[in-house]
Amino acid sequence: MAETKDGPITIKKYANRRLYNTATSSYVTLDHLCQMVKDGTDFVVYDAKSGDDITRSVLTQIIVEEENKGQNLLPIGFLRQLISFYGDSLGGLVPRYLEHSMQSFARNEEQMRSLLHNAFEGIFPLQNFEEMNKQNVALFENAMKMFTPFYGEAGAKGAGRPAEGAAAAGDGNEDPTIRELKNKLNDMQTQLNSLITKKS
Repeated sequence: MAETKDGPITIKKYANRRLYNTATSSYVTLDHLCQMVKDGTDFVVYDAKSGDDITRSVLTQIIVEEENKGQNLLPIGFLRQLISFYGDSLGGLVPRYLEHSMQSFARNEEQMRSLLHNAFEGIFPLQNFEEMNKQNVALFENAMKMFTPFYGEAGAKGAGRPAEGAAAAGDGNEDPTIRELKNKLNDMQTQLNSLITKKS
């Protein structure tokens, strides 16, 4: 963590809950302290009146504030288990266990970020979203041509329905299930043509 030459930065908390950064001679907020933690800047917080070290309670307050913003890193089950250890004979082991676990997680953080990036980049290349959309439209159109013998010029013009003569010729001997499937495909083609027209 980044420190000053004399050690961690000293933050004083006054009775009005204002936090004072002695290194910059300015008042700061919990958001500022949160950013300092993310930047790796070490600090300690003292009660301005009593001189007590209240760093733990301030850091806990930062966590509560962050959780209230919607990014929930602490599962309810974990919180319940943590609370249950207060006053327990094993409670003294919890801080060291959690600290060791988080240190291990931090050491592997960069590797995990790289793995996640490569995984999602391979599945969802952001720069290719538009190209993927074009390919999907082309694929759908090809499928329509394969399964709908009436697609041809009528489909390209947006009619999406078989010519009257073709329909009449096929009505007598055509299987009802196939006829229904063709009608559904033609309906889908009509909707697709409508979407393409709107986009262009």
